[in-house]
Amino acid sequence: MKTTLTLAILFVSMAAFGQQLVYRPVNPAFGGDTFNHQWLLNAANAQNSFTDPNDDDERTDLQEFTEDLNRQLLNQLERSIFSSQLGDGLSEGTFTFGSLELEIFDSGEGLVVNILDTSTGEQTQIIVPN
Repeated sequence: MKTTLTLAILFVSMAAFGQQLVYRPVNPAFGGDTFNHQWLLNAANAQNSFTDPNDDDERTDLQEFTEDLNRQLLNQLERSIFSSQLGDGLSEGTFTFGSLELEIFDSGEGLVVNILDTSTGEQTQIIVPN
């Protein structure tokens, strides 16, 4: 009986195989799969109970109307300044509007408009294809 039990334990232990445990991180910041990024972000946002006290989502109709009116007036003023300075179309040259400096020239790619904010040094280039 003892021998049979010993042989049974010996055969069962030989049949049992083990494998190496491997840790795989989930977070892509720590070497995990990059496709987990969106899932982790959505899970974190779902658990986030904090709200921004400066959030302007709860504006009244009067505040929205005032902002829209101001935006339309500024756009109309901008159009009138551009039309008085540039005429009917964009002509080549350098123009200054306050702290903005516009340089307009024609190139092989099309009409190029360089905009430089002299107060901050920010620069933007717009290319209008031919």
